[in-house]
Amino acid sequence: MQSDLDGIAMGALPFLTVRNFLSACADMHESVQHRLFCYPGFRERLTTMNAEILAVVEYWEKEKGIPKDVLLGAIQESLMQAAKKAVGPARELRVSIDGRSGDIKAWAKLVVAEKVLSKHDQITVFDARRAGHAEAKVGDEIEVEVTPAGFGRIAAQFAKQAMMAQLRRAEKAMVYDEFKDRVGELVNGTVRRFERSDVVLDLGKFEAIMPNRERVPTEEYQIGERIRCYVKAVEQTPRGPEIVLSRADPNFVIKLFKVEVSEIGDGTIEIKGIAREPGFRTKLAVFSRDPKVDPVGACVGLRGQRVKNIVRELNNEKVDIIPWSPDIRKYVENALAPAKLKTFDVDEVRKRVLVHTSADQLSLAIGKRGQNARLTSRLTGWSIDIEAEASVLPGFDQKVADAVRDFASVPGISEEQARILVTTGFHSLEDVVQQIGIEDLQGMEGIGQDAESILEAIRGEITRRAAGGEGPGVH
Repeated sequence: MQSDLDGIAMGALPFLTVRNFLSACADMHESVQHRLFCYPGFRERLTTMNAEILAVVEYWEKEKGIPKDVLLGAIQESLMQAAKKAVGPARELRVSIDGRSGDIKAWAKLVVAEKVLSKHDQITVFDARRAGHAEAKVGDEIEVEVTPAGFGRIAAQFAKQAMMAQLRRAEKAMVYDEFKDRVGELVNGTVRRFERSDVVLDLGKFEAIMPNRERVPTEEYQIGERIRCYVKAVEQTPRGPEIVLSRADPNFVIKLFKVEVSEIGDGTIEIKGIAREPGFRTKLAVFSRDPKVDPVGACVGLRGQRVKNIVRELNNEKVDIIPWSPDIRKYVENALAPAKLKTFDVDEVRKRVLVHTSADQLSLAIGKRGQNARLTSRLTGWSIDIEAEASVLPGFDQKVADAVRDFASVPGISEEQARILVTTGFHSLEDVVQQIGIEDLQGMEGIGQDAESILEAIRGEITRRAAGGEGPGVH
């Protein structure tokens, strides 16, 4: 700010700087016999100085948007302090600036006396009448113009410093007043510089900061680059109001959808929840108040154009749009899609959901480094645990028992004969028909003369099952 005041662009204000203005004040150093009245020729020089003051005021009002009355008030206060330094302890000293002409006048209340004992508090009858108070008499208190004949170089420098401080305060107050009601909006800014890991952006009349914590870790910014940000807060700091911007906040994505999807803007579609890992993935749950409107389809847009625009703004961050459901099972299933889930164990009290899925779907449901499960948990507000469904493989004894039961179910085969066949190495009806002849079957202890009838019974059962007849499963 000080650089702006010290050197206003020559193209904007030819031959004018605040330094020129203050130098003009400093040149008016000579006083006339220590009196407080203006010397001949001072008024002409003051007119030139006033024009320069107005030019400075108009420049700041145009470039920074600071109201003219605020600027004149700041200058008036700075000139008041400078006048006190140059003039001394004048009685009830005040300074006024004409907003149109730029005329600066200093006034003090003095007591009319026959003999002046204190030049700061008293004035002679002769001087009072010469100053325009024709009926002044001893003891009257009158206000007299005491515009300084010269501030002096020290006073001019003091005025400059006071003006700078006032203008800085005025600009900071404007920052807070303008942006305190704009929290939650989107703004466009130009990257101006970096302060450590923070990014300073130019919003036009004001500067804002995007702290490192509000940056997207996968994004790199270049000086001069124009980017869109979310106004997260306007904070009061020891240095004054500070506009805090963000591109990592989940509300940034919500605002982008509100801008891009008209149905969200008019309230037809409601965003029920969002979970985001900036730069990587976002899950957005949407709900339609109109049963005729598909919330997911409306957000995706024709040929995906709406969501493509948002993904482009997010620098290709993945965005999952899912339908919201009041049923937590359905909600979790939608959020974990496209993984196929099998069963849910819901603990309403502890707000926990245990999801079972097949082994081949486990990694898809959990996601890379647990991202899918983590975002689903944040989105739903429930603790999500995902486990692979246990595969129960039958043991050897179970397989033997199943095979014995299968053989014994064939009419004409006893359970003992079925066990002999299984322990011999035949585990299915087909094995007997394909792997052994009638002679070998007759030679088996416990089968003997029943071999032919057993073989015929087995063939008949195979034929019956092939034709669609009911029977025990083959193991």
